[in-house]
Amino acid sequence: MSGRFRVGAALTGIVVLTTAGLIAANGAQADPKVGAVKLPDHALVQDQQLLQASSLESKLGSRVVGSYFDNSGDLIVAVSDQATAAAVRAAGAIPKLVRYTATELNSVQGELDHLAIGSSAGQVKSWYVDPVTGTVVVTVASGARDLITQRFLRAAEQNGAKVTVRRTEGKVTLTDGEFGLLGGLQVDKNTGYTCSLGFNATTGEGQHIFLTAGHCTSGKPSWSRNGYVLGNTRTSSFPGNDFGTVSVIDGWDPQGRVERWGSDDIVVRGVASPTVGSEVCKSGKSTKWTCGRIVARNVTVNYGNNRVVKGLFQHTACVEAGDSGGANMSGDYAQGITSGAALISGECQAKYGQQNESYSQPIGEALSASGASLVLG
Repeated sequence: MSGRFRVGAALTGIVVLTTAGLIAANGAQADPKVGAVKLPDHALVQDQQLLQASSLESKLGSRVVGSYFDNSGDLIVAVSDQATAAAVRAAGAIPKLVRYTATELNSVQGELDHLAIGSSAGQVKSWYVDPVTGTVVVTVASGARDLITQRFLRAAEQNGAKVTVRRTEGKVTLTDGEFGLLGGLQVDKNTGYTCSLGFNATTGEGQHIFLTAGHCTSGKPSWSRNGYVLGNTRTSSFPGNDFGTVSVIDGWDPQGRVERWGSDDIVVRGVASPTVGSEVCKSGKSTKWTCGRIVARNVTVNYGNNRVVKGLFQHTACVEAGDSGGANMSGDYAQGITSGAALISGECQAKYGQQNESYSQPIGEALSASGASLVLG
């Protein structure tokens, strides 16, 4: 194709399989005439509520423990004092009084972060400040009894009622894929691994880039798609964070769209901050388009071998190997980039009757650190 170059020996030995596409944001094979899906009314209402939640939390800062949507779809804002509750009520949201302040709970999470990074968290999977319970929720693998895990749990439980421990199935793993499926907008590293393209963006200098997971860009590999050179890794942040950027060579047509697998593309209208209880859908080359709910944000995740990532959000959409880096959307707003998930025998936990535990890097932090803005539809 015009303006593209075949990959040479760098990709020798890659098993080439085919499947449907991932993200129509890079339009090398996307049809610009394909229409975007029209969101239902409830999705538009949620978009407005997401923006309201972001505005409230920005205005009230550390006075807010967090916000979430309850089962009725109402926006709830967790606070620890009556004055802040009155401010939330005046803004049109519903306040919920919790026992501990955001500062107290964030301090607990910070101590656990320090312990995990400096030593190890064993088989503890994640921990985060939860606005629903007003505590720090620590999730650990069911049946874990090793000394390192027990040491971490003892440290957490020394905080008393500020901590809630939950035991669930599955082992947390990153969701990049080796010798994965080609097709659509799957992206391939010259190391023989595959990931998924997240969102297209533009730097302040006008350079076209795309965002994907940081563990995918670790080592700064070069990238291709369908055997054609795509570009080189520009930046990479992992562990600690999990995002990276890839410079896109001339000849490609980056678009502000996300592949919805069997339906019209989703147009990217902007960026939203993760809100607990809101619907989120992800696009990835392995599990395609799957949806769920955000259950926590600012989650610290332990991927083992001291690979601790902070600031992720947790959701219940199915994610498996090869989905890493893929786009996460709430309505037509970009939420994040797929990082990893707790899997049972390499599969989503829902396939075994459990609730999925999937993790994503918020897109706002990745864009800010990269000095870039999203390509919008």
